[in-house]
Amino acid sequence: MKSNYEDLFQDFTFKSGVQVRNRLMMAPMTTFSSNQEDYVSEEELDYYRERSNGVGTIITACAYVSKSGKGFDGQMGIDHDGTIEGLSKLADVIHEGGAKGVVQLYHGGRLAVPRLIPNGETVSASPVPPLGDRGFYSIEQTPRALTTEEIYEIIKDFSEATRRAIQAGFDGVELHGATGYLLQQFVSPHSNHRTDEFENRHLFALKLIDEVKSVIKDHATKPFIIGYRFSPEEPETPGITMKETFDLIDDLIKADLDYLHIATTNAWAKPRRGITSEKSRTEWIAEYINGRVPLIGVGNIHTPEDAALVLNKGKTDFVALGRALVVDPHWVEKVRNEEEDSLILSLTENDQQKTVIPTPLWKLILEVDGWFPVKKTVKK
Repeated sequence: MKSNYEDLFQDFTFKSGVQVRNRLMMAPMTTFSSNQEDYVSEEELDYYRERSNGVGTIITACAYVSKSGKGFDGQMGIDHDGTIEGLSKLADVIHEGGAKGVVQLYHGGRLAVPRLIPNGETVSASPVPPLGDRGFYSIEQTPRALTTEEIYEIIKDFSEATRRAIQAGFDGVELHGATGYLLQQFVSPHSNHRTDEFENRHLFALKLIDEVKSVIKDHATKPFIIGYRFSPEEPETPGITMKETFDLIDDLIKADLDYLHIATTNAWAKPRRGITSEKSRTEWIAEYINGRVPLIGVGNIHTPEDAALVLNKGKTDFVALGRALVVDPHWVEKVRNEEEDSLILSLTENDQQKTVIPTPLWKLILEVDGWFPVKKTVKK
């Protein structure tokens, strides 16, 4: 490989003892492609198998831990033991390529899709409706506030999901505390107006981490990762700003995690409010962490130059690749073998089989303008 990319290919051992072969990860991306029972499908197995030969770690698409938390059509579940068989196959195909596998655990909260959940009733920290569209769905209904007892039940759901991930043979779990979903709804001053113990906006996440770590201690027979993904800011007012994020980071570091993972569509986006600076959120967060916990940077990374810049100038420990790996499953191997000139940076309408993309995901890629770089045939 070229010397300016060598840092991307350094191995690393997490605090838990899990060792990965490089600093490149596959970012968690929803596939919409699980089968009718929300079990891992054959198309998903093929999709991950094709991408497991280069990256050090694959973080899977988010898996819902509770029936009330399903947020996507074709989303895989990890909410009961019947899911373990398919998840085991997924762990195996990831390991076959030499990567480590981490399952992202998820509850949609007020952004769960009503038609996909029992009784169509969304839940959250408080009865505050979401503002505007979020991703592929427009959810406008006001959620019901969870009772204190129900919060502890969902914490138990996350811990049971962790047990299933361990039994399936994965190497870790990532708690999805980003993108406006349930964990973030507790952290946010916009959506958490509680007056019980969970008015402490970090308490849900911290209790959840404690419970997950207890399950790992009791059930894991090999080193096992626990990571946390967070969104650094919210558009809502009041909402999460960089100040709130720094406070959360301090508590998450005290909780003794293996890594933190920024959720942003652009690694170089600047803070919205509260900080006026030419530095990006990624740089601010990395400087604030100052080596106290490994940090994953992500967002708009398409070329090896992009990745090296996030790792070095952004001072992150890892770089997560999203759309770049969907478009070119062998991105990492090509960079490692000095074949950057052969990198594929855009799709055509005939590339589904070549890129091994599941049909439901492929249909959305073609339908949603601007989501992926697709060169479409001009109709005369």
